Amino acid sequence: MSVLPLDPVLSATTRLSIVAVLAAAEEVDFATVRDAVELSDSALSKQASALEAAGYVAVRKGYVGKRPRTWLRLTPEGRAALRKYVATLNSIVAEADRAPDRDG
Repeated sequence: MSVLPLDPVLSATTRLSIVAVLAAAEEVDFATVRDAVELSDSALSKQASALEAAGYVAVRKGYVGKRPRTWLRLTPEGRAALRKYVATLNSIVAEADRAPDRDG
């Protein structure tokens, strides 16, 4: 079996979920991501920081009126990492499908 190793940053299901949400849009506000992946503010903040440190997510802070807001955006590197991760998963599944059936 010659499958590439999975990206350890995206192997955490929470981070993979965040990246998947961000892949569907140009930029997503923090609360929308939080609700989509069902995390607390602090848990999302920690995971977003890990993704930002890996270069996969950009964080932008600003204001809507007088209220502070945070937006998350998948970087080009993050999009490439997600594509590679999905391709690797597909390779693993394809390899498993080619394995002989040992149940019979």
